[in-house]
Amino acid sequence: MCSFRKDALVQQKGTYSVAVKSLRPIYAGPATDLRPQTEKVAVPNQTLRGFSFIDGVKKAVEAECPGVVSCADIVALVARDSVVVTGGPYWNVPTGRRDGRESNASEALANIPPPTSNFSSLQTSFASKGLDLKDLVLLSGAHTIGISHCPSFSSRLYNFTGIWGKQDPSLDREYAANLKTKKCKSINDNTTIVEMDPGSSGKFDLSYFQLVLKRKGLFQSDAALTTSATTKSLINQLVHGSLKQFYAEFGVAMEKMGKIEVKTGSVGEIRKHCAAVNS
Repeated sequence: MCSFRKDALVQQKGTYSVAVKSLRPIYAGPATDLRPQTEKVAVPNQTLRGFSFIDGVKKAVEAECPGVVSCADIVALVARDSVVVTGGPYWNVPTGRRDGRESNASEALANIPPPTSNFSSLQTSFASKGLDLKDLVLLSGAHTIGISHCPSFSSRLYNFTGIWGKQDPSLDREYAANLKTKKCKSINDNTTIVEMDPGSSGKFDLSYFQLVLKRKGLFQSDAALTTSATTKSLINQLVHGSLKQFYAEFGVAMEKMGKIEVKTGSVGEIRKHCAAVNS
């Protein structure tokens, strides 16, 4: 799910059009090598999981219909189905995408909004891909499932704005204390897993938005949604609305995002293996 959302915001020169271009192989050569690093090793993608599952699906599909279904389509379909499994909505996924022939970590860094984003940068990033503020709020709702690691938010706990010992004042104090004592006990912790929606991270619901309004959003980018009157109003509408309505609107936003700069026709290729371009 996160793979699909992240990659839809990246320029479509790379691996999987609107899907996981970060499945390109990692180049692990010497530090002096001047070849560009692939998107998979870019900082925003380093905590993504599920690559082996995607590879397994691709292998099965290739056995039945070789050279027909792209990795881009597989990832888009798996993202949708992973949400359905958690009790979330079903949406249409148009197929026919093709895979890219190149990948560069700098594209991921330039196009994927970091968790430290403020509202202005989020708005600009989404607008550059044809997504509006309603899309921003709805797609952020995907944080209702899944996990993160401490480096994505530990600066909010230990050195907000670069000042050691300063805590992000927009973060609920009790929640911050809990994170520091039970989860990220050190700013150097790079391995601890933290739920993005504590207590409900395996269920696709409205809990994430409720936590954001209580100043318990895990990321700075979550808190940023409450700094705009427009996005805060949209969140309140979702919280006081029905789960059915959220599902319907989320599905529409996902369909919209899934159409960003898609490769079709003779552009790109249909990969035989998701981790490497065809030879």
